[in-house]
Amino acid sequence: MDERGGSFVAVRRISQSLDRGNTCHSTSAEVVAGSAAWLGRGLSCVCAQRRESDPRPSFDLTPAQEECLQKLQNRMDVAYDGSIPEHQEALRALWNVAFPEEELHGLISEQWKEMGWQGKDPSTDFRGGGFISLENLLFFAKNFPKSFQDLLRKQEGDRSVWEYPFAVAGVNITFMLIQMLDLEAVKPRTLVGATFLRFLSENESAFDLLYCITFKLMDHQWLEMRASYMDFNTVMKSTRRQLERELLLDDITRLEELPSYSLLT
Repeated sequence: MDERGGSFVAVRRISQSLDRGNTCHSTSAEVVAGSAAWLGRGLSCVCAQRRESDPRPSFDLTPAQEECLQKLQNRMDVAYDGSIPEHQEALRALWNVAFPEEELHGLISEQWKEMGWQGKDPSTDFRGGGFISLENLLFFAKNFPKSFQDLLRKQEGDRSVWEYPFAVAGVNITFMLIQMLDLEAVKPRTLVGATFLRFLSENESAFDLLYCITFKLMDHQWLEMRASYMDFNTVMKSTRRQLERELLLDDITRLEELPSYSLLT
């Protein structure tokens, strides 16, 4: 996308009630599309629009839920910094789980385009999602390796000639989830956000798990809609609506019970 907000470049395929927990529990993330401008402007249409006069309810949190939300917000506040060794190692780890058979020549390399980054330096794409977007990708790769590889290599379904860029799409999903769940607020102002915090208080990795579910759901919607690169925002909006519906189902007590969780392998 150029600075005026024009079309982004696509990847062309060469081969076809809230009190439930008392503690925050840990449990065992050719031509490339996108730019920082796309990450910001491209997601604006995905987020629900609201008039300033609309009432905004808020939901009280338990101390445990407040603690879990604060920990997640602390993660969200960390910008990717290529000079920090921990961030460098996380980026190398992402390459190693994505392409274990191929040696990475450097953190700045044309090889990164194979994963769907916009250029040879992935750090320029993390401005839209921060370090947490890299953590999300790593969690996905380590916990659902087959689904991760299927999406990375576009191995499932009747694919478009012009596909969405895997890595940049992943950053977009992180950004979309933060907005959908209203995670930057002091306390949730939507029922969807409040419901998610119920899951977060029971599973510290809930955001990462929801990210994996969302990525797989987005690809499922992409195939169902027979989408191409110009349809990306439409697919993201459809994905968000479906995810919101599933989160509000009455009988869901764990993220693993969401209908779309079954898409993960």
